[in-house]
Amino acid sequence: MARNYLHVFEEMNSLQYRVNKPKDMILLASLLVGFFLIPLSGAFVNHSSRWNEIRSITGQKISRQSPLYMKIPGQVSKKVIVTGAAGRTGSLVFSLLSSDPQFDVVGLVRSEASAKKLMAKTKCSLEEVVISDVTQMQFEDVGDDSQQNPWPRALDGTEAMVICTSAVPQISKLSVIKAMLKIPLNILAKKKAINFRDLVFKYKPGQYPEMVDYVGQKKQIDFAKKLGVKHVILVSSMGVLDPNNFLNQIGKDKRGNGHGDILIWKRKAEKYLCLSGLQYTIIHPGGLVDTESRKMELVLDVDDALMRNEKKSISRGDVANLCIAALTVSGGKSISFDCIGKEVADENNVRSPEDVLKEFLETGKTADYRLGPASY
Repeated sequence: MARNYLHVFEEMNSLQYRVNKPKDMILLASLLVGFFLIPLSGAFVNHSSRWNEIRSITGQKISRQSPLYMKIPGQVSKKVIVTGAAGRTGSLVFSLLSSDPQFDVVGLVRSEASAKKLMAKTKCSLEEVVISDVTQMQFEDVGDDSQQNPWPRALDGTEAMVICTSAVPQISKLSVIKAMLKIPLNILAKKKAINFRDLVFKYKPGQYPEMVDYVGQKKQIDFAKKLGVKHVILVSSMGVLDPNNFLNQIGKDKRGNGHGDILIWKRKAEKYLCLSGLQYTIIHPGGLVDTESRKMELVLDVDDALMRNEKKSISRGDVANLCIAALTVSGGKSISFDCIGKEVADENNVRSPEDVLKEFLETGKTADYRLGPASY
């Protein structure tokens, strides 16, 4: 449910600079109404008995017929773990990998509820899902003895990891009501329909940015090293160089107290990955929107240069495709970059994510992690 709230927030956030036309007002109103209907959407789901077979996997084999893929004879698939696989971006990455014979994908989810969600979304088999909270794993005392292996055997032999985890805020309904009441006055005053700084967000206990986007991602990077993973793709966020970015205020009160600073904690996790010795691809997408992928030209740059663009959004599907491109065309190079989508006259002439990333890799550009406040 929390991720549904975030979806509404992201859609409203993408409108905040263009709510001037009647159609935009209608869309915004529908999003706000949808916000109040979200809690009802799960109340009528019939969880049939087939979900009862899902349980936490601790290494034992669970038999169930897997989907059949046409693989090239003699082809060895690359095993890839997708963490946060039940999330909206993670599930897209998982689906793309699952349908590609080049890859053998395993979705890592934190709970049985997330496993059910992933299986419902992607129709994947139980063998492709592992339930394990990597933030709770302890690796310090793990030796070479196979009996000391604290992770499911299904994860052994992994070559790459795609990290799609992120703290997800919950929005205060009272603050939405207040914002809705202000819309007519704001429109008459020729102001933004909604001042998003008036909305109040908070995180669930233990699920705030420091724990999820920093401690949790550090654990995943440590986990990757223990598994022998060579390449980590991390989906982060654009705007990390601005400590005053609105996203950093989520979870804080008006006095600045509380659990927030999500972009700051993401930046810290990125630095940790850069120093890990692993090959890395760090992707900083602009505002995520649920539009069809491969319909806009991908634009890549570094160090928040794209924040100067009037439109700073990108299709969530395009971000997922960039993750796959990173697995296929990186050529052993590490890189950190920002990305947005740009409208084109002819959608049929949009270049593939692989071509865009390959061209950008040739420039040698990557994020400068010396930039930003000292607190980073």
